[in-house]
Amino acid sequence: MYADLTKTIESLPFEFLSEDRKQILLPLIEYIQTRTSKQQEVRLNFICTHNSRRSHLSQIWAQTAAAYYDIKNVTCYSGGTEATALFPMVAQTLGDSGFKIKTLSEGSNPVYSIKYSANELPIIGFSKTYDDDFNPESGFAAIMTCSQADGGCPFIAGAEKRIPITFEDPKISDGTPQQKETYLERSLQIGTELFYVFSQIKK
Repeated sequence: MYADLTKTIESLPFEFLSEDRKQILLPLIEYIQTRTSKQQEVRLNFICTHNSRRSHLSQIWAQTAAAYYDIKNVTCYSGGTEATALFPMVAQTLGDSGFKIKTLSEGSNPVYSIKYSANELPIIGFSKTYDDDFNPESGFAAIMTCSQADGGCPFIAGAEKRIPITFEDPKISDGTPQQKETYLERSLQIGTELFYVFSQIKK
């Protein structure tokens, strides 16, 4: 892990995670544990409406947590019910937390390389639908990160389990002086919860 990212990870406030949130996270812990115990692939597809904010933050923090705790055979994805663009403040927020961000292509739907370690493959970040060719067709858990997507997608083709873990949209702060602070707060909340999840997995 990059040194600055490790500092961020070590400051994640596990001890303040409420019992209510732990209960919400429990089905994801159980899913990962079951497949890990059987030495099976763990595929997690984090789904939100636009695949622009929360689903990307979840994908990136989950993949990083799996690597940090050395949980093997975990691949994290993200998608939306529609494709828009990865919101630039998300990339900036991750960079401020210690990830190495590189823009691979510009345009209406930019593509980013997001690295948590110098010697690991980058996570490729761009907005896509949950059933895009970039994502798995079957044998995955669909993690619904926003209530709108959870309600709007009663059926996710190929998902063997559907787990709602919803977060408040940091978009509410766009255009306000609180934007940077709000995005960091949401990113660290997601990071804390997903690091808690992977900290509970027994190898």
